[in-house]
Amino acid sequence: MLFSMVLFLLFAHHGIISQMNFLHEMDAQVIYMKIAALQMDIIENDREANVVTMCRMMAEAAESRPDMIVLPELWDVGFYPEDVTAAADPDGKYARTLLSELAAKYQVNIVGGSIANLIGRYAYNTSYVFDRTGHLVSTYHKTHLFGGEADTFAAGDSMVMYELDGVRCATIICYDVRFPEMVRTLAVSGVKILFVPAAWPVQRMLHWETLTRARAIENQMFVVAVNGIGSFSDGITLGGMSRVIDPWGEVLSSASNERGIITANLRPGILEEIRSSIHIYDDRRPEIYSRQIRHDGLSVADP
Repeated sequence: MLFSMVLFLLFAHHGIISQMNFLHEMDAQVIYMKIAALQMDIIENDREANVVTMCRMMAEAAESRPDMIVLPELWDVGFYPEDVTAAADPDGKYARTLLSELAAKYQVNIVGGSIANLIGRYAYNTSYVFDRTGHLVSTYHKTHLFGGEADTFAAGDSMVMYELDGVRCATIICYDVRFPEMVRTLAVSGVKILFVPAAWPVQRMLHWETLTRARAIENQMFVVAVNGIGSFSDGITLGGMSRVIDPWGEVLSSASNERGIITANLRPGILEEIRSSIHIYDDRRPEIYSRQIRHDGLSVADP
């Protein structure tokens, strides 16, 4: 019944967009990519309600013809049900089918936040990315697990990058953003847009604002950070404040702590301008970073 209802939503809202949007040309020389981020009100362990919310917000976002639509972390079941294994989507099949249908219908790239994904006996926190044709172009399992997450989810063991409309992108999930070495590795591999779906609690919003902006500035990349809202049985309340940040650290668009959609136009060409003015990639000294640190004036017992 759930899948039938979703199919109804897919084809009942304004029909199929007839023309692919690709990159938005705002003037004769400057090419922009339009991003839409869905800050969802997520209900714990209620996939049916969350799917309806997501489909409605996706349809609304698609009306402005974005190039990419981005979802938050664990938009399907919330962060997180007591029995994640029972709640998880076996092999992500339901989410993959649905997001693929939506991407093809709206002819938009979808960065699918993350879902609870049951692979064999283990639940993973998994992000799927689809291109405009509905083709699955990336699968990433969250690698850094916070606190009790490690008792509930299995950790991924690899970083992933991919291309959307010819621009190199990567996804990390929530707690991953606290590990700058991970993001720097992606940056030196050519990533220009970093997507950060999250379930970030209201108590630590200062960290959210600071860390997402820091990752953008220090790596000279765009950061699209998409949080949810909602309260869960373990006492966590998500803080919203989704944001799109440019490589200078300027916040191009941001949300409040309520459900909504934010949009922003990214200009990938600005990366070369910034990197040619502040040469962090030319001035790096990776040959010394792995050397043993010299202990000037310290005994080996000193911290």
